[in-house]
Amino acid sequence: MSFRQSDRFGEFDLKKLLVPVCLILALLVITGVYHIYKPLPEGLSMEGEINRVPSSAVSFLTDYSFIDSKGERQTDQEIFDEIFSLIRGAEDFILLDMFLFNDFLGAEPRKLRELSEELTSLLVQKKKARPEMEIIFISDPINTIYGAQQSEDFLRLRKAGVEVVLTDLKKLRDSNIIYSPFWRVFFQWFGTGNGGFMPNPFEPDGEGISIRAYLKLLNFKANHRKVIVADSMFGGNKTLSTIVTSANPHDGSSAHENVALRVDGFIWRDILAGELAVINMSDYDIELPWGKIAELETLEQPRSVENPLEVQVLTEEKIRQKMLELLENSDKNDSVKIVMFYISDRKIINSLLEAEKRGVEIRLVLDPNKDAFGRKKTGIPTRPVARELREKSDGDIKIRWCDTRGEQCHSKMILVNRAGTYFLNLGSANLTRRNLGDYNLETNLLVSGSRQAKAIRDANEYFEKIWANENGRIYTADYQKYASDSFLKRSSYLIMEYTGFCSF
Repeated sequence: MSFRQSDRFGEFDLKKLLVPVCLILALLVITGVYHIYKPLPEGLSMEGEINRVPSSAVSFLTDYSFIDSKGERQTDQEIFDEIFSLIRGAEDFILLDMFLFNDFLGAEPRKLRELSEELTSLLVQKKKARPEMEIIFISDPINTIYGAQQSEDFLRLRKAGVEVVLTDLKKLRDSNIIYSPFWRVFFQWFGTGNGGFMPNPFEPDGEGISIRAYLKLLNFKANHRKVIVADSMFGGNKTLSTIVTSANPHDGSSAHENVALRVDGFIWRDILAGELAVINMSDYDIELPWGKIAELETLEQPRSVENPLEVQVLTEEKIRQKMLELLENSDKNDSVKIVMFYISDRKIINSLLEAEKRGVEIRLVLDPNKDAFGRKKTGIPTRPVARELREKSDGDIKIRWCDTRGEQCHSKMILVNRAGTYFLNLGSANLTRRNLGDYNLETNLLVSGSRQAKAIRDANEYFEKIWANENGRIYTADYQKYASDSFLKRSSYLIMEYTGFCSF
């Protein structure tokens, strides 16, 4: 009798438990599916107007990292010098959107360039000199460790009167399909708090942070853009100039290799529309002074100039769409040159393999994913992807590695030669699902024209210089130096790519 009662009692308890468990599971599934596919905030995933511009309006910029004849690491940089020059010359308007903006060095033992301090001081000086000037700085909450710490740079900027916008990442879609539903259902309501006893993930000796900050970090999403727009002079005319880059104003990243494009005039309307979308999405009450800005632009698209270029702003998933279109329409005698920090997106990988089968010449310079601010990485995702590309193309896809020594080959550049017309796709976006799938915020520029245009010529020369290790400088190494045959890494990469439980 007691056994049957106990049996019935156990059966009754199990049924009582099943109902709430099923409800919670249903809530998690519904939450997960909704936040993967929910509509994007208005203005994101944008394909801007195609602007016909004189080649003199577009400049290609580089930050090189190389080993000299004495075997010592050297850098040759111009991107932030150009950005700082643009800020110094501005008189009416500056807008920046920068992902990493802090002095975190991680475990990096070297003293590096203090980019965050330089940028902060320059903007504060500019605002003091011209109090009426509109300066807006958009960034990612990673710089406050998702609210767990104060940013001294942001405090100084706000005190000087600069409008600081921290992006509301919750409005974006979730790329981490395993974890993010749990965070949204159970943890997001508790915030992150200030300080804590957990180790700082970005500074080993830094102030501790809360468990709640770690829980937010594990969503792995970001405003990853790197953009500046400011008024300037071009050809004797007042205009607004844009720099789109792969470089961050981050001390720990200051020795990285990077690329950038500067465009004087023309594209600023689409750039600012994309940035206004982030401001509105993040619920900041900031209105861009459109009337004042419009008065600054006196340039018109030329009807007839030598070596004209077409320039288009692309954000988020539109970057991938354009690249796939370029690859799918390339054929024998065409070529593809890529310099990239991360490559993992399955659509891009398959499209590269299909293009190679059609006779397209493909060469890649990749970061070996072994260094991250003084810490060692596993080589995932780029090394297993490189092995796949080599094996499936029977070695016809050529790959070299950036020969890094602590720094990263952080460039994100694709250069396609299709029937004599060159297409340069450059900016913040890695070739990963998170960067290209409408999860992160990203901004790239697509520039097309003849090889005679200076920006196209300079991009070609940049690639060939690091590919061939010109002038006795060592930029890159043979494929075998960092080749990986690890089945475990290959499996791990695929799991991470499809689930989003990763930082790439």
